[in-house]
Amino acid sequence: MELQQMRYVVAVAETGGFTRAAERCLVVQSALSHQIGKLERELGARLFDRTSRRVALTAAGEAFLPAARQALEAADRARAEVAAATGEIRGRLAIGAIATVTAVDVPGLMRAYHLTYPQVTMRLVDGMSETLVRSVRDGDLDLAFLGVPPSFDTSPLGLRSRTLTTDRHVTVVAPGHPLAHEAAKGPVPLERLVEESFVDFPAGAAARAQTDEAFQAARLHREVAFEAKGLEFLADLVRGGLGIALLPSRLVPRLPGLTVVPLHNGPTREERLVWNDSRRSPAAAAFLDSVDDSD
Repeated sequence: MELQQMRYVVAVAETGGFTRAAERCLVVQSALSHQIGKLERELGARLFDRTSRRVALTAAGEAFLPAARQALEAADRARAEVAAATGEIRGRLAIGAIATVTAVDVPGLMRAYHLTYPQVTMRLVDGMSETLVRSVRDGDLDLAFLGVPPSFDTSPLGLRSRTLTTDRHVTVVAPGHPLAHEAAKGPVPLERLVEESFVDFPAGAAARAQTDEAFQAARLHREVAFEAKGLEFLADLVRGGLGIALLPSRLVPRLPGLTVVPLHNGPTREERLVWNDSRRSPAAAAFLDSVDDSD
């Protein structure tokens, strides 16, 4: 069994076809098909069901795919470790980040890293914190920048984390909202907000948990009338007067057209960098060092 054969299997599984897989692997389709057929004969099982319309993994293929990915990852890491031993950082680096990072300039970090380590191929994935942390755990990402409540614990997932900044939430409302006039009197308490309709992120999201936990701790109930996956859409709903929202104070300057109302004992958000020490490649270690240097 050869690594190249495993690479072909993974490519077919991910692209959904032999033609696209061959294009990705820069080989002719006949050569790719021949190598996969050879591997199937060696294993004594078909890895793909092939029809004129689709290519799908068989049960044997589903069982084989995770092991193939792990073998390819281990081979890539071995090459990177050898290169690092000779003073060269190379390989691949997959970074995850929420769209609302404020503690660091992620594009700037990546730009500086690329200038220092041009042999590393980088990939950036945008997503929600709860999705990104699972991807780091599973090895699909090397590290990720998250925004989570202080209670968010990554240790059961086997991950290391570092808090980059801690920020308090403020209330944001549409211009002319009655709460905007109360702001002049000082921070408003959570109790004042329970009679308002809220705009928030979907239930179960780490970005939503920060506010949910604050209200639960105060034994208060609030009504979330509208849910938005994206920050800009959430801000549009608030601007339209459909509800109020609680957002980290460092984030609000990115959202013009909203009125900020200070909040007493509001939720707290931590921005964290998380990684998996057991899977830390030389490329990932170098990036972690670059974050330390940027502080």
